[in-house]
Formats: sequence, structure tokens, C-alpha cells
Amino acid sequence: MGCGRLQFQDTAGPGACRKAPSAAHTGGPTPSAALGGPLSASPFHLPAHLAEKSSPALLAEDEQHFAAIEQAFAAAIAEAREALAAALRSPARHGQAALDRDLEVHRLESRLRTLRRYGIDACLGRIVVDDGEAPRYIGRIGLAGPDGERLLVDWRTPAAEPFFAATPAQPMGLRSRRRYRWTRGRIVDYWDELLEPGGDGRALALDDQSAFIASLGTDRSERMRDVLGTIQADQDAIIRAGSEGALVVDGGPGTGKTVVALHRAAYLLYADARVAAHRGGVLVVGPSHPYLDYVADVLPSLGEQEVAMAVPSDFAPEGAALAPERSPAAAALKAGARLLSAVGAAVDAYEVPPTAEFLVDTQWGESFLGPVEWAEAFAAPEPGTPHNEARGVVWEAVLEILADQQPAGVPARLLRRELEADEALRRRFDRAWPLLDPVGVIADLWSSPDHLRRCAPWLSEAEAEALRRDEPRRWTRADVPYLDAARRRIGDPDAPGRIRRARAEAEADREQMDLVVDQLIAADDDGEGLVTMLRGADVQHTLLGDLPGPERTAPLDGPFAHVVVDEAQELTDAEWRMLLARCPSRSFTVVGDRAQARHGFVESWADRMRRVSFGRVELAGLTVNYRTPAEIMAEAAPGIRAAIPDANVPRSIRSSGHPVERLPLAELATVLEAWSAEHPEASACVIHSAAVADSTRTVVEAALAGHPRVRRLTPELAKGLEFDLVALVEPDGFGDGIEGAVDRYVSMTRATRRLVVLSGAPTRR
Repeated sequence: MGCGRLQFQDTAGPGACRKAPSAAHTGGPTPSAALGGPLSASPFHLPAHLAEKSSPALLAEDEQHFAAIEQAFAAAIAEAREALAAALRSPARHGQAALDRDLEVHRLESRLRTLRRYGIDACLGRIVVDDGEAPRYIGRIGLAGPDGERLLVDWRTPAAEPFFAATPAQPMGLRSRRRYRWTRGRIVDYWDELLEPGGDGRALALDDQSAFIASLGTDRSERMRDVLGTIQADQDAIIRAGSEGALVVDGGPGTGKTVVALHRAAYLLYADARVAAHRGGVLVVGPSHPYLDYVADVLPSLGEQEVAMAVPSDFAPEGAALAPERSPAAAALKAGARLLSAVGAAVDAYEVPPTAEFLVDTQWGESFLGPVEWAEAFAAPEPGTPHNEARGVVWEAVLEILADQQPAGVPARLLRRELEADEALRRRFDRAWPLLDPVGVIADLWSSPDHLRRCAPWLSEAEAEALRRDEPRRWTRADVPYLDAARRRIGDPDAPGRIRRARAEAEADREQMDLVVDQLIAADDDGEGLVTMLRGADVQHTLLGDLPGPERTAPLDGPFAHVVVDEAQELTDAEWRMLLARCPSRSFTVVGDRAQARHGFVESWADRMRRVSFGRVELAGLTVNYRTPAEIMAEAAPGIRAAIPDANVPRSIRSSGHPVERLPLAELATVLEAWSAEHPEASACVIHSAAVADSTRTVVEAALAGHPRVRRLTPELAKGLEFDLVALVEPDGFGDGIEGAVDRYVSMTRATRRLVVLSGAPTRR
């Protein structure tokens, strides 16, 4: 099969044919599980150097249990298919019955997608409790056998909590714990831990290296890897924290903030009635689109299908290619939430009832609109109704008021027709309650300092002048909260059409891909190999990774049950208000690091969150760096501490064995060539400033030629990502202030194995 749109995403760069993704990364089902057949061989596929772990005495119980899990998956898929087919065949109805039918279809489709996504590799591991019970197997989802026996315990249930939270110091009633590593539906390693002091470990494969520490050294890919099976106790405690208000998770690089936030969202939607009661799914807000691509698979792999993802600029249609605000004074004013009140005041000015009297002459007599009548009509819409939507309600109220003044017995239908046809009345109403353009309202504010001060009287003349623009519609990122506030206050008549078009395009792409997959499967003679893997729903999801998925076409207006905000230290107060408007429950997981704030973060998290109108705020800290090797942190820490003395610099728990290298820029091509040859599956990134010199840019572009899998990012776009190798180009050119120090710190701590710093200086270290 040649290159084309059928491309896997996790091992190759753009334009290259790609290998099938590992089930350990995707959570995809095994081929046999996808077909509903029995296991053709043992699920354990251990390499030769793990021969001691292959003892039948260690594996027999697991193999028997996995066979039961596979059969239960096949039965559950068949049952869900039949139920969905029955629901789709049911006759169309009206009203509540039709709504109930659609909800049931949606529920069954979601369940079928979840079941198809997994196979036996839905099992994360097992625990043995101290009361002599059979092992309890922990899974991504709950699963029962035909007799009701619990084959998999959902990881979000209280019964599964010890799997993540137990430690030798606090075993939580466990004798032992086993964790599996899966690759393409087979177990390639597993780790046993004896948690009961003085316990018998003869039935265990005790290992010097834990599953978690072993996982830290594996290759990174273009998507965040599956880490559910290695969640640590400190992370699990935050994941299972209560939902009320905002939980702020503060932690430095590599502490697992993003992992905690995404898993907490999935946990709350499953286990917390307060969050689950607010329909609408999850909104994930990140710092950049590369970050959103990186984490896009995490929540779906945890069973959450209704996920919207965005960066702050996505909340306005104009936001895709906006530049930063040029004026520091204007940027500072727009960052604050107070100026948002000017948007409401500008719209309120168009909703003031007229005071002049107006007569309407009909064939049955006159009707009269005075200040009292206008005020009555203007009060008709429900509070909070967008201006343009309220316009129709006010018009209906005006017609009713005028009709009530006519003599009894006047034909209502004829009277209404005559009133609606009265051009003078129409013109007067259009002036009284005009149809507004949200973009135009904001443009008026920025083009007229006098108008702006009427809407925000607390502004000084100098401040209003700083916000003035000669080209008022030359939007910047700082305008997004204002454009969004105007659309929410006024209404955006184009939004439904955009959403419908995006959904239709995505659905057409999916139908075409389904057709291609079906044709490939039909042409497969032996039912083995890559074509068989196409039956797996998660592999099909990966094939579609470059197409606009539900998370990108989902409307961002909300309401959402829970909001995750990553790299939250970068959000302005105005952007926070934009997010709060989309989550009535105020249930947020906020993760960030004050030491990674490019523009500084001098206050506490509690002060920041309360200032932007959060009522209840809980704080949690992560201080262990699981990702960044100690050699790299030793280089990165002094620079950020010099700029931010109270920076939360985490403690690394592992060493890579590779000291930080400092090389001439001319050696970049040699570094990339050697790395790609030695680590063909590992990830790499070249990071440099957006303002790098043209001569340096030329060297970088030449070095990257022939290495399509090597990413090239600025420090701002690299935030939140991780790579096995980071080649950091001319970091001294990032600047001298906090912004430069933060950019260097962020860039250095993206590396999980090796960091090479390159500059024009010929020194080597």
C-alpha cells in the first residue's frame, strides 16, 4: 500500500509511510479481540532476556483471566451492536420521545466506540488483597462476564484506588501489585511489587526496576503516551480530589501536571455526581495547537468522547492567525477583566427605550407607543438573552402592545399583517433596537476614545488614547476575549452555520475512510497482518488523525461540565473570564508553573484565581520531576532561580547518563544525523527563537533537510511537549529578562534523554 491518506501517526514525519501504532500507545484492541475470536496464543510475548518471567507458575492465572476478558469484550460488542441497530430501526417520533431516542442512540454509539477501542490490553494490572481473595484486575473500563463476575474493575472506582495509591509504607491492604506493559495487544513486560511486609513473593516476578521507572526511559512519540498504568500515588491523590471550585496543581517541568489534569477530568465525569450532572463534556485549553495535537488521544483513551480542545485564540473566528498586541500599554489594559465591562455597556446603549411618542395609524384606529409602552416592550426578553435574539422578542411585544389598543373585535390576523407591513413602524423599531454586528461593536470601541470612555468611564484620556487604533479591525490576540464577549452578549448568527459545515465535512471524511477500510478488509485473503488491524476502531481513529475530528469541530460555547486549563500561568484575567462563562459549575482543573510564566507571575495562585472570580480555590503541589534527567535539571535550575528566586524547581529522580553538551552550531547536522541513525524511533526537536538571525536559520534548515521526523519549534510552541533529544539553538539570544530566562528553562526541560546546546561559539563542554 503506497503513501496517501492512509498514514499512521506515531512513528514518522509528514509525507512518510508510517508503521502501525503500538497498542501500548493507542490502547487499541488486539486483532483477535476486534474480531471477537478466542486468543490464538498467550497474551505474554516476553523477550528472551525476561525468560525468568515466563514461568507458567507466574502466568497461568493471568492467561485464563485474559481469555475470559476477551470473550466478554466480544459479547459486549455484539450486544451493543444489536441494541444500536434496534434503536436505529425504531420509528421516528416527535417531541420528548424523539429526544429520548436520539439520546439512546448517542449513548449506544459512545459505548460501542469505547468497547471497540479496547481489547484485553484494557487491563492495566492486578492487585492481590490480604484477605485471600482472587486477584482483582484493574482496567480502563469496567467489564463483567456472563455470570456477572467482575473481570475488570474500572480504574475510577474506589475499589481500584489501591492499585495507584498503595505504597510499601501504606499498602492499603494489598499483598502485591502487578503492572503490565502492552505492545500491539501482547504483554512485553510486567512488574510485580510485594507490598505486604514479610509477605511471600514466591508467586511473583520481583524486579529491581519498577514499571514506572522503566517507562520513563522509553521513546517519546508525536502523541502523549499512555501512562494510566503507571500513575503514582501523589498524582492519584490529586486526580481523585473533589470537584468543587478550582483545583490548582502547581508543579515544575516533568512533574506530570498534564497527566494529572486530563485523568482527573475523566475521573470526575465518571465518579463525581456534581460534575456529571452538568452535561456538556470536557473543555481542554492548552498553550498551542502542537500541544493539543500531543494530548488529543488521552481523554478518548480514558473513555471520554465528548471533548472540545482549544487555545485561547480559538474562541474567536478571527483568532487563527492573530499577532500579539504591539502596544504594551494596550496589552496591559486588555489583559485586565475590568475593561470587559465596556462591551456590555456598549451594547446596553442600544437597548435604551425611546422617550419620544410614536403613532401608528391602522384602518381600525390609532395605536400609541410612548415611554411606558417602549419600556414594557424592552423588558420582554428574559435576562441574559443575546441582543440580536432578543430583538424578535421585543418586536413581538411591540405588536402585542399596539394590538391591545385597538377596538374589540378587530380581526387579529389582519391587524398583525397591517402592523408588520407598516414601513414607518419598522424603521422606528430598527432605530430603537438595531441588529448589531459584534465585530463592529468592538471596532467602534477601539476607533473612538470618546465612545470608549462613555462605556468605561474609569479610563483616563491617556488610557483611552492608548487603546485607539487607526485600523480598528486589525485584530490581535488580546482582542479575543472582547470579540468573544461581544458575540455572547449580542449573538453570532453565523456560528450555527459554521458548526454545521465543519461537522458535515468531518463526517464526509469519515464516511470515505470507512469505505476505504471496508474495501481493504474485503480484499484481504488470509485475515492477518495490517489489514486485520484495520478492524480496530482505535487504529481507524489513528488513520484519521490528520482530519478534523469531533474535538476540533465541537462548538466552544459550552456549557461544559469540567474545564482543564494547562499552562495556566500564561492566561490573562480577560481570558479567564472567557473560560468561566463556559462552565456554570465552576469545576476547573488548573495546572501551571509560576516559573514558566513568560511575562512574570508575582502573586500567589490563590490571589490570581480569586481575582478572576473563582470562589473556592484548592491548591496542590507536585515536586518530583519524573521526566527530566538530573543532568539537564542541574543546567536548567540556576538560570531560572536567578530570575525567579522562589521558582518551584522540581527534584529529578533519574539520570540519563548523558551530560549536557555544548557544541558549535555548525555541528547541528552531525548531531541530528547521529541521533537518527542510533535512535530511529525516538523523537527530536530543534528549538530556537522566532527572531533568530537569518544566518542561523539557514544552518538549521540545512541540518533539518532529510529529517522529516525532527520537529522545529519556538520555546513558546514547545511548552507542554517532550522529546527524547532537544537541540537548543542560540539560547543566549532569547533575552535577558524573565521572558528570556523562562524560554531557556522551558526549552531545556523538554528533553527526556539528551540536551545539546548549540551556538556560534566554538567551545565544547
